[in-house]
Amino acid sequence: MITSSTLTELHYQLGLLRTPRVGPRTYKALVERFGSAGNVFRASSETLAPLGLTKETLEWLNQPDWKKVQNDLRWLEIKGHYCLDLQAAGYPQILGEIADPPPLIFVRGDVDALSLRQIAVVGSRNPSPIGEKLARDFSRTLTEAGFAVTSGLALGIDAAAHQGAMDNGGVTLAVAGTGLDQVYPRRHQELADAIVARDGALVSEFPTLTPPQAANFPRRNRIISGLSLGILVVEAALRSGSLITARMALEQGREVFAVPGSINNPLARGCNALIKQGAKLVETVDDILEEFAFSSLPAKPHALQQPPIDELDSECHSLLKYIAYAPTSVDTLVAATGNTPEAVASCLLLLELQGYLVPADGGYCRTR
Repeated sequence: MITSSTLTELHYQLGLLRTPRVGPRTYKALVERFGSAGNVFRASSETLAPLGLTKETLEWLNQPDWKKVQNDLRWLEIKGHYCLDLQAAGYPQILGEIADPPPLIFVRGDVDALSLRQIAVVGSRNPSPIGEKLARDFSRTLTEAGFAVTSGLALGIDAAAHQGAMDNGGVTLAVAGTGLDQVYPRRHQELADAIVARDGALVSEFPTLTPPQAANFPRRNRIISGLSLGILVVEAALRSGSLITARMALEQGREVFAVPGSINNPLARGCNALIKQGAKLVETVDDILEEFAFSSLPAKPHALQQPPIDELDSECHSLLKYIAYAPTSVDTLVAATGNTPEAVASCLLLLELQGYLVPADGGYCRTR
């Protein structure tokens, strides 16, 4: 049981973090005014009243719910669980330099991962197969260049980015919009565990018991960009959380990169709009490395390269030119080539195995 004699500064920090209507900026202002979180709680009602705090805030400061703080402390007792304040050695310097850094961050995994050189990869929760493949490929190659890959653990592009980084043995960080005592979405529990097991980290500014709420995710996004040197948007609609993250990145002085797409693809419109607004058009990871004056990646060994188109079976070669970088149906290919459905299906399987296309929306998309 928590009593006044057992309270530590960490108790007070966690209590202030949970105080209603106290966000990062108010937290910082109160600590700077009183010298510590503990002193905020020790201040008299007469001292606090003139500060413009809400009635709800004043009531909490007068009578905090220490049981909720106790839940945070139990979580922190587990090996590999941490809580860092702005002065902690492990708190990443780059995040502390943004306009409204989180006063406390909860970490599950390797704290040292937070200070690695990072690129954020974000995009649609419902990407096309091409977008998902691009996210994995870019993330895999970014780890080859020495970056950690940061994203938001969401469905779609986020998950592909995390997985692509781990496919290459690289490190990835996931910034959550909930407390770290839970995983959202729940289906990503295995992915979250894998990130931690492979020297990565889960990060959140939210204490335990914080559920997934819409207002949490824009706040989460500023941490994704705040941890990173730059942000790569792979696929995004015109109104999407990824564009919010890109805007926050610009406000933080980060580089913004975008993969262009077809003008007919709704998931490309957000990226194309970013490019119009000054984001750097990206076709390969070298386009990102150039921005940071890093050297280009070495060519991959010949054994890992896909066969050139000229070496494909001539019938499959001729079929490939009819397949667009958007879903193309089998019926369309049969009509365009005059071949039987069986012959077309055989070539499609071969092309898919060799990495030239992926299944998409009842048809196939060309990948290169």
